[in-house]
Amino acid sequence: MTKDPTNNDPTNNDPANNDPTSNDPTNIYANGQAAREEGFTSSREIHLEASFLDNLARRRVQAKVFALAIQLATCMALLALGILVWRIGSQGLPYLNWNFITSFPSRKAERAGILSALVGSATIIFMTTIFAVILGVSTAVYLEEIASKNKFAKFLELNIANLSGVPSLVYGMLGLAVFVRIFDFGRSLLAASCTLALMVLPIIIIASREALRTVPPSTRLAAAALGATPWQTTYHHTLPAAMPGVLTGIILAISRALGEAAPLIIVGGVTYIAFLPTRLTDSFTTLPIQIFNWAGRPQEEFQSLAAAAIIVLVGLVLVTNGIAIFIRTKLENKNRW
Repeated sequence: MTKDPTNNDPTNNDPANNDPTSNDPTNIYANGQAAREEGFTSSREIHLEASFLDNLARRRVQAKVFALAIQLATCMALLALGILVWRIGSQGLPYLNWNFITSFPSRKAERAGILSALVGSATIIFMTTIFAVILGVSTAVYLEEIASKNKFAKFLELNIANLSGVPSLVYGMLGLAVFVRIFDFGRSLLAASCTLALMVLPIIIIASREALRTVPPSTRLAAAALGATPWQTTYHHTLPAAMPGVLTGIILAISRALGEAAPLIIVGGVTYIAFLPTRLTDSFTTLPIQIFNWAGRPQEEFQSLAAAAIIVLVGLVLVTNGIAIFIRTKLENKNRW
């Protein structure tokens, strides 16, 4: 009986018998790849690969459709904005002159101006900025740097977050009840400034807290290692480093306050004032209120005056934001890490 020479042949080179790595789990992927290259792919793998390619193609189509929809929506928004700017410019520019800026409101369109409204807006925004920045930044510093994470701090954070979504009409009614009647400020510049400061306060607090969180902890630790107190660390290091972000919140707050008319009308803004306020308890009017008054009149001349006042209001917003952005840029270049 003869033996099979392949059973005892030490020179047998069959890779299935002699390759010690043929059953190594780490080579499963390589073996599978080789099998696919040789055409030994199972039907399940073929099905999975086809399904993956179909899903990939569908996702690419969906991505293209979504990008096209976003571009279309952007173009439509820019088109609407362009039409609005063109209409306001074509209506308001012929009436925009020095006499329009330096004249008081009048019942006659050719004599009407925005001097009292412009001064009222500037005064109210200046006072609103002072009140809101002092209270907002102080509250943010307290919550981030001083207060412990207790129930009272969580209660404040919850209420601040809720106040940021309250409509401006509610702030107007609150200002009427608290500042006009309880504090007896009357329908004055002071009551209007306090109402707007209360309205924009959550914006400044939230932005300031986020800015303080961006300051590296190493700044606080280094100041503490040199013997600085927590207040010295905050005042000399943390707050100056966070000031660019704080100014961003102030810019947003000023932009919102400049365009508000509803809360000021509720507080007691007057649509016709032929004098400049000299005291904080005087009556007031603002550019949004004046625009609201002129836009509601049927005469075409007053519609054009409203468009001219809108141009002045937009210019005032741009100038105010430009100054704040310039200061923020200077501080960012100064406080680079």
